[in-house]
Amino acid sequence: MTFDYDLFVIGGGSGGVRAARVAAQGGARVALAEEDRYGGTCVIRGCVPKKLMVFASEYRSAMADAQAYGWTVHAGGFDWAAFRTKLHTELDRLEDVYRGVLGNNGVVTFDARARLADPHTVELADGTRKNAKHILIATGGRPVKPDLPGAEHGITSNDIFHLEKLPKSILIIGGGYIACEFACILNGLGVQVTQYYRGAQILRGFDDEARGLVSDEMIQSGINLHLGTNILSMEKAPGGYRVKATNGSEAIFEQVMFATGRAPNTGDMGLESAGVVMGRRGEIVVDSYSQTGVPSVYAIGDVTDRVNLTPVAIREGMAFVETVFKGNPTPVDHDLIPTAIFTQPEMGTVGLSEEDAREQEPIEVYATSFRPMHSAFAGRPDRALMKLIVSRKTRKVLGCHIVAPGAGEMIQLAGIAVRMGATKEDFDRTVAVHPTMSEEIVTMKTPVRTA
Repeated sequence: MTFDYDLFVIGGGSGGVRAARVAAQGGARVALAEEDRYGGTCVIRGCVPKKLMVFASEYRSAMADAQAYGWTVHAGGFDWAAFRTKLHTELDRLEDVYRGVLGNNGVVTFDARARLADPHTVELADGTRKNAKHILIATGGRPVKPDLPGAEHGITSNDIFHLEKLPKSILIIGGGYIACEFACILNGLGVQVTQYYRGAQILRGFDDEARGLVSDEMIQSGINLHLGTNILSMEKAPGGYRVKATNGSEAIFEQVMFATGRAPNTGDMGLESAGVVMGRRGEIVVDSYSQTGVPSVYAIGDVTDRVNLTPVAIREGMAFVETVFKGNPTPVDHDLIPTAIFTQPEMGTVGLSEEDAREQEPIEVYATSFRPMHSAFAGRPDRALMKLIVSRKTRKVLGCHIVAPGAGEMIQLAGIAVRMGATKEDFDRTVAVHPTMSEEIVTMKTPVRTA
């Protein structure tokens, strides 16, 4: 059979674009369809705009620190409209970069929704059909709202970058990294932030000690965090929305944001009729090579609900090209992925939490919590945490957890050592860079506890 293309990619996010570009560079005939903006969640409504908002939100405390360090600072209020205009200009620029990367490498693009017609055929929104030897689905995920009265009035992380003005008050519902990051961002921008989370502690699944410190610091910064609390209903009211909570409270917030989970974008894509198996949450089920049960159809990124991070989707796209187009079967490795949460302070983590590690084997825990020099001099009570989880048998560092300004930058480098199987003694033999916060990682000599 003669195909129109060797590869047809559905989805123009980071993973799909990388796979399309690299396959095309290797000589494959590639097409890609995207119904929205090129760059996907990360570039358009996720990592990039969020991190720019993080930068913006940090200037309030930075200016206070500058005064403590002897500078005369005269700061006006935050101009959301000016920032938002510049933000969207930058996002437009990045989308053009993504489009340029595809065009410069000969990838044919369709600005249209696409769905599977059969294992080798893609149907575009206008009814046009294209066939391909291989089809790669990289449609990502989307935020979802809970099923409760009035939820339609709330916004999600997709909407936050398009607000006409910043609200004076906001209720954020959820305790994951998206909820906590935006709580810190908006608090830094001067919004009165209340956060409800139904669990006993935010950032479930991360190291207990680390997430506990993040929670404490968020509360200390002025975020009104309510644990063990959920929303029952919301309705329009003068000045915003009246919210009833499970703790019996009732309050009015100018805006309500749901950060209560995400779902894979698999609806109305013809997957089941083409024979593609989906899981309980609507995710596409794939093997370690990102192949579905239909041999010609592959899937990568958040739509597979494996590890929902942009660099992981890119790695999965690269492994797909190696496997399918370069004759080098490459399984995707999801082990020991460094992760950063851009709360204030940031959390960086790689490897096992203390709780998971002690379920696996006997361990030693090395940890220190302290006031960083920068904030201590400025008179702020902020604390940082450095923590290593060490195997008592092999001496390997099983996990590293950092809560501190710049933790994301630090954990990237610590992740290399952990990935290479460095032992605690390898860390000990490394000379400290002084004076830095990160030197604590190599100067902790005595375990604080064993398990």
